[in-house]
Amino acid sequence: MKVSIFGLGYVGVVTAACLARDGHEVICVDVNPNKVNIINSGNSPIIEPGLEDLLVKGIKQNRIIATTDAQESVINTDVSLISVGTPSTQAGGVDLSFVFKVCAEIGSSIYQKGSPHVVVLRSTVQPGTLDYCSSLIKDRSKNIPVHFAFNPEFLREGSAIRDYNEPPYTVIGTKDIIAESTIRELYAKIMSPFIVVKPEVAEMLKCVSNAWHAVKISFANEIGRIAKEFRVDGREVMNMLVQDAKLNVSPAYMRPGFAYGGSCLPKDVGALIRYAQEKATPIPLLNSLPETNRIQVESAVQEVIRVKARRVTVLGLAFKPRTDDLRESPAVILVKRLLGEGCKVKIYDKPVYQATLMGSNLEYIQRNLPHFRELMMADPKLALKNSELVIVTYPEPEFRDLLLNISPEVSILDLAGLFNEPPEGVNYYGIGW
Repeated sequence: MKVSIFGLGYVGVVTAACLARDGHEVICVDVNPNKVNIINSGNSPIIEPGLEDLLVKGIKQNRIIATTDAQESVINTDVSLISVGTPSTQAGGVDLSFVFKVCAEIGSSIYQKGSPHVVVLRSTVQPGTLDYCSSLIKDRSKNIPVHFAFNPEFLREGSAIRDYNEPPYTVIGTKDIIAESTIRELYAKIMSPFIVVKPEVAEMLKCVSNAWHAVKISFANEIGRIAKEFRVDGREVMNMLVQDAKLNVSPAYMRPGFAYGGSCLPKDVGALIRYAQEKATPIPLLNSLPETNRIQVESAVQEVIRVKARRVTVLGLAFKPRTDDLRESPAVILVKRLLGEGCKVKIYDKPVYQATLMGSNLEYIQRNLPHFRELMMADPKLALKNSELVIVTYPEPEFRDLLLNISPEVSILDLAGLFNEPPEGVNYYGIGW
């Protein structure tokens, strides 16, 4: 098929590379000419394992091109996927302006094309958004037939290609048979069950999925904090809990660790809270999530203050391993707080150090840690040199290997549960164990 993808963030770029690999012809569309040039030069605008190889192959096979021209992209394709950003508003809701702007452009382009087109919304949105987008596009496409669907993605940064290849299911939110058959053809090589539901159900599913992940992380962290007060290892408690899989408990995220972050969980939890406020619906647990997440970061800060450490090394600045995404990363806020407490901080995070940050990712880190590059170390040994305390923010095998040989004079504050058993001869502790 001939596919145009609007938005070259994580979802858009990974989807483009995988669709091209599976034989489709893809036109990538973005308003940022830097991202377009990076794609066309055979490079990836983001750090994601295996992605750059797929992009290079797709470009060499003439299956991937990037452009800023929305109209030509729609005219020369059969289906358009919308994967533009939906950032948080100051009020805590979701800013859908980028989605609506793209829909208007697609509608006008379909009119110029003069033939039927399929539009698939993939951005995370509130229920009812596809319906509104449909009206926007139909107003501009006039009498040209347009077929609509919402197709949520469940890609995790750091394992996005594997998640694309092996999703738990493919959800198609539509009442349109042509839109449904188009999505089935797009993912024909993906061996997962297809589930067709109403668009608003699919839209809600994506929001709820991210909220559930946030609930699991926060719940496990609260258990960890309480357990430690009784001198109980919270990880052991949670490891027992998740063995009961009959009540639909997943092991993913269900262990004490550091705060949640990234571009999805904070935003989508905030959006659900905002939706409930607008409907006057009480949701005390969800309302508590941002606060308990903030407490998890603050607990780490208080641990540093308690041990009176001044020279601190932070292993991991992104919100999770194998990504350069700093948006809403709790490690960024942690470093910011430690600097405010007078600590001298060095940071080691290989993907972030190697990345070319741009867009909202760059804007976020510049707003919170404008001089972060001065704190970054290319060599992990230099990062650990003369350190009094090492803080681990996410589980990474490289960190484990480094800390197994660390000097006994250095303490380790493990926020990620890197070790099930403390390394011998080292002052090792965490927030929940």
